[in-house]
Amino acid sequence: MPAGTLYRGREGMWSWVAHRVTGVLIFFFLFAHVLDTALVRVSPEAYDSVIATYKFWLVNLMEYGLVAAILFHALNGLRVVAVDFWAKGPKYQKQMLWTVVGVWVVLMAGAFYPVLEHTLRTWFGG
Repeated sequence: MPAGTLYRGREGMWSWVAHRVTGVLIFFFLFAHVLDTALVRVSPEAYDSVIATYKFWLVNLMEYGLVAAILFHALNGLRVVAVDFWAKGPKYQKQMLWTVVGVWVVLMAGAFYPVLEHTLRTWFGG
């Protein structure tokens, strides 16, 4: 690792990477969402067709991924604010990251069935 690098492959670097990646994913979702919503003004039939594809199981899994990205981005953003504005933030940044990951896992477990209910019922009946 070259001298003077800020991150050395530890938790801080990976949270930085994950924060940027989730931010980009959320941006592209919002871009696609604006386009598909605007489609209703152009052609209501095309809009209905696009919305019908959202009932496909793969899209439902992608929705779960979107929930994961939004939750991580939001929780990690709060951690970044704490690191930046709390005097002891840099000292506890690693512990705060693991707290963020723990809260994220619990929330994702709680979101599993509500988000994927349609797909689970399709796959396993019910």
